[in-house]
Amino acid sequence: QVQLVESGGGLVQPGGSLRLSCLVSGSISGRYRMGWYYQPPGKQRELLASITDEGDTTLADSVKGRFTISLENAKNTVYLQMNSLKSEDTAVYYCYADQRQFPFLKYRGQGTQVTVSS
Repeated sequence: QVQLVESGGGLVQPGGSLRLSCLVSGSISGRYRMGWYYQPPGKQRELLASITDEGDTTLADSVKGRFTISLENAKNTVYLQMNSLKSEDTAVYYCYADQRQFPFLKYRGQGTQVTVSS
């Protein structure tokens, strides 16, 4: 059974950096896409970043130039490097993994809190 476990969240000052990690326990067969959603307080969950098994990445416009997503296959881990953090980045960050082929299974993490505040 596949499980996703996020880590790396916490409290950081504006302008600071954090790196979120999402460890995949188990194996996702075939082609897949992994990434991060975030949900600011009182708002809906939004897609933030993704990366495929082929290394293709996408980033939301709001974080381009500040955030980077990467995948380390040897460690079954996807990372979100967050730099130049702003107060509006405060949110719960959720890791996800979707198969890109049948049976198109989907996996979700429990989330990790990121708070940007002085």
